[in-house]
Amino acid sequence: MMEVVNALGRRKSAIARIFVSEGTGKITINKRDLAVYFPSSILQYVVKQPLNKLDVAEKYDIKVNLCGGGFTGQSQALRLAIARALVKINPEDKAALRAEGFMTRDPRAVERKKPGRPKARRRFQFSKR
Repeated sequence: MMEVVNALGRRKSAIARIFVSEGTGKITINKRDLAVYFPSSILQYVVKQPLNKLDVAEKYDIKVNLCGGGFTGQSQALRLAIARALVKINPEDKAALRAEGFMTRDPRAVERKKPGRPKARRRFQFSKR
């Protein structure tokens, strides 16, 4: 019996802390089922991508603590966390997951607002007179 493996995934301002144990493929997010938390089938697909790539979708139970960000950022943060956990379990899988781009932390985030401007780069309307 394998012990519980934990991993962390981030995207934009979303943070996913996960705990992977052997099981039947149940994913629980904030004490809710995956289908309830992410009703969109596209987001469910994004979350399961690393598991489907390695054909281990029915092998592990995943408990997730998700906070911050919106649903897209949260799903991508969870995908990164799952990929990192799978590499902790079996380091040989890293090459396959990296080739698909699941191991890379997406560094893009919202640019901060600058003083004297309404947004980060937008300027107030110029008035000639």
